[in-house]
Amino acid sequence: MAVTGFGEIAEKLRRSTVLVPAGGRGSGSGVIWSSDGTVITNAHVARGTQISVQLWDGREFQATVASRDPHRDLAALHIDATNLPSASVADSSKVRPGELAIAIGNPLGFVGALTTGVIHAVGPIRGLGSHSWVQADVRLAPGNSGGPLADARGHVIGINTMVAGRLALAIPSNVVQNFLSAGPSGAWLGVTVHPVRIPRAKAPAGTRDIFGLALLDVEPGSPASSASLMTGDILLGTEQNAFTSVGDLSDALQGAGPRLLRLEFLRGDYSQVRRVTVQLGVHKASRSSAAA
Repeated sequence: MAVTGFGEIAEKLRRSTVLVPAGGRGSGSGVIWSSDGTVITNAHVARGTQISVQLWDGREFQATVASRDPHRDLAALHIDATNLPSASVADSSKVRPGELAIAIGNPLGFVGALTTGVIHAVGPIRGLGSHSWVQADVRLAPGNSGGPLADARGHVIGINTMVAGRLALAIPSNVVQNFLSAGPSGAWLGVTVHPVRIPRAKAPAGTRDIFGLALLDVEPGSPASSASLMTGDILLGTEQNAFTSVGDLSDALQGAGPRLLRLEFLRGDYSQVRRVTVQLGVHKASRSSAAA
């Protein structure tokens, strides 16, 4: 089925899509949400201490993090620019299965790559909590994260985030609007984590199997690094609550303003539980190894 003016629709969507380089770790995408410099992307894309944004016309800007929600994997960046080609945003509650879907991004070094498909469903995914997703059978690859999922008119209905099975999952545009309205949420710890279980034989005496979050990476200059946490450490939780999922850590980071977080962790032979106090207050995010 031909869509009238599809070439123009795709071109406009490309101009509203940005490249977010990630140093030696590849790159991601983002969406120009407002003409005065607001860019939406995934929290796991906007990582590190230096974040840059490259526009479709080749201009590059240093971005600041205006707001971040690590639990929902959203980040709002701001660049010092005006009259930008902002995207048109649709009401994601009106999206229906069977509608045409368009995804734009920068996968595997291909800037502005386009892929199409249809909407499969809108709602939660089993195993991914209660969050709602726009689910589409568009083909995504590393580098698409943070880019737009749009309808046949080129209006953004979601932010591409991950792939589950054969479906692309996007954060609904209405969730993004709510995120922007809520303002800053969550603090930056500066770690990449993965849930693990420690067999009883290696757990401290008198305890059962331990569940925690293994640190796969600790960013230099981050609060975690300043607190002397290291790659290989296993976060067990706070003094009040244990960590059994990445969401538990995200919940512990929620809040605004400078504050202290007391963490329990294991190191080395895991023979004893250690404790450390982390200074929070910078609006960046921890990230999960499971994120796209």
